[in-house]
Amino acid sequence: MNPCFQISLACLTLAVSALASADAAPITFNTALPVSRGEPIIRLQYVYNRASGNDAVMTANAAVGVLAYGATPRLALFTIVPYTNKRLETPGGVRESSGFGDARLFARYTVLQQNAPGKTLRLAPFIGVEAPTGTNRQSDVAGLLPPPLQLGSGSWDVFGGIVATYATTRWQTDAQISYRENTGANGFEAGNQYRADASLQYRLATPSFGNAPGYLFAVFEANAIVTEKDQITGVANANSGGSVLILAPGIQYATRRWIAETAVQVPIAQDVNGPLQKDVTIRAGFRVNF
Repeated sequence: MNPCFQISLACLTLAVSALASADAAPITFNTALPVSRGEPIIRLQYVYNRASGNDAVMTANAAVGVLAYGATPRLALFTIVPYTNKRLETPGGVRESSGFGDARLFARYTVLQQNAPGKTLRLAPFIGVEAPTGTNRQSDVAGLLPPPLQLGSGSWDVFGGIVATYATTRWQTDAQISYRENTGANGFEAGNQYRADASLQYRLATPSFGNAPGYLFAVFEANAIVTEKDQITGVANANSGGSVLILAPGIQYATRRWIAETAVQVPIAQDVNGPLQKDVTIRAGFRVNF
């Protein structure tokens, strides 16, 4: 599968922490800042993805829901569920699918926390599984849809990594490395994936909306993704796999109870083996704690 358009939750892991003191957080990946014990946080994000090449255009519109819960002061549990519409336009016609995709469940545990006046440092590994809750056998009048158009993988896939956060009263930086191991289903196995992500959030101003004082942040993020070749009945698919480097400017407004945000991810370098190259990803959403 082309790594530039693999609509998997590896690309949709979402930060939902950091609301207690109007902190910012990454928009395209996770953070190490804590989720308060016994406190749920909900995040909703709209994601638009477009890729093109060889007279073909593929788009995806996804509504992604995230629920986080602080099990202990150090342990946070996460559930992510997407609802996606995928559409492929070629000279031969249009093929499309819609519905719920695979759910992602993972845990994050803080192994290092250092606090000082006006600043904090956190380090947290995470591990989880993506469950085959989305269908991978959807068809249309032309027959079975190809794997990139399927809503699910049909396989149980595992992932893990580590994320670090350093925050001050003026700015925050986050960095994450992760790995995803895919298994196979129905003779198809998506390529394993390696990621490195970084984010800088800088406080610009302190506007207020009604009774919700907060902070306006400029956000700048980078994502490096390397995907191995897919396997079809045990044979590597030459038209799959590759690497992409993405930059993502964004803006975020954070209060004590909610965050609103948007970012645009633009590839600045990509070396892919498939016919489609990533054009743009647009994200917009909000998160709220209770």
